[in-house]
Amino acid sequence: MTTMRALVFAGKGQPVLEERPRPQILAPTDAVVKMVKGTICGTDLHILKGDVATCTTGRILGHEGTGVVHSIGASVTMFKPGERVIVSCITSCMSCEFCRKGLASHCIDGGWVLGHTIDGTQVEFVRVPHADGSPHHLMSGASEAAQAMCSDVLPTGFECGVLNGRVKPGSSLAIVGGGPIGLALLSSSLIMITRDANRLKIAANLGATHCIAFDPTAAEEVMALTGGRGVDTVIEAAGVPGTFELCQNLVAVRGTIANLGVHGCKVNLHLEKLWHKNIAITTSLVDTVSTGMLLKLIGSGEIKTDALVTHTFSFAEMLDAYSTFGAAAKHKAIKVIIDF
Repeated sequence: MTTMRALVFAGKGQPVLEERPRPQILAPTDAVVKMVKGTICGTDLHILKGDVATCTTGRILGHEGTGVVHSIGASVTMFKPGERVIVSCITSCMSCEFCRKGLASHCIDGGWVLGHTIDGTQVEFVRVPHADGSPHHLMSGASEAAQAMCSDVLPTGFECGVLNGRVKPGSSLAIVGGGPIGLALLSSSLIMITRDANRLKIAANLGATHCIAFDPTAAEEVMALTGGRGVDTVIEAAGVPGTFELCQNLVAVRGTIANLGVHGCKVNLHLEKLWHKNIAITTSLVDTVSTGMLLKLIGSGEIKTDALVTHTFSFAEMLDAYSTFGAAAKHKAIKVIIDF
């Protein structure tokens, strides 16, 4: 049997490169994609920390990237072998009750499965279920690395942050957490809060009007900026208890806290402070319904993602890529690209 190299979750804190059998078509709706560009998500780091109990050891990680269609099942009509595609982080059957509601993240036979409950994209070849409803054709006129951001980071920021956060023209907005998804939101943000000084500089270059260090005085600084009102929309983009606590201290009357971080431990909800403020708290996993639109905006130059890509590694250097991304502040890393 033909084998391939794969990045495997071998246990808490243990990413390893292994030889694995090359995937085969298992259902008529499958496609097998030969990966060309990949990347590492903050969620992959959460898996390695043990925050995602549904991802078991032995799983090939990854749910982002671009590639070339290698083979297709008999029922696939949207793609042909040889075509270049963006692999979406969400798999959609297009026909279940959730997919019909635009909630592909809860697809009965899909959702976030790649690199989670089935083998993912940090590998030379990946099997993509429900191929007609999941990948997107790669566009000409924009870099492949830029378009790889549409696998996850851009639609997650837009859908879980901007849309679920009910951001409107004139809204004040704070993002707590300056990782790739937080920075990807900056086309509409005002205030960026993170502990990484380098990411604060990048946030300023991307258009943040106020950049605040995540420390005990952060809430006071935001309140001073907003005349004591707080912020209409606060987006939690880090997934740790302290950032969610800060969001609760920043939200204005009738404001929204939009959580998009992956939380692996208990977080306190201070209803004793919030019960009378008419706020909303939203949680969600990306549905990737906005991916096509975001690709068009990249193609037209309206969205520029070049600043998000800071490091490139070959697939043979995958463990170095994890070390770099896992110590992002030390290495000034935002998004790493894996070149297959």
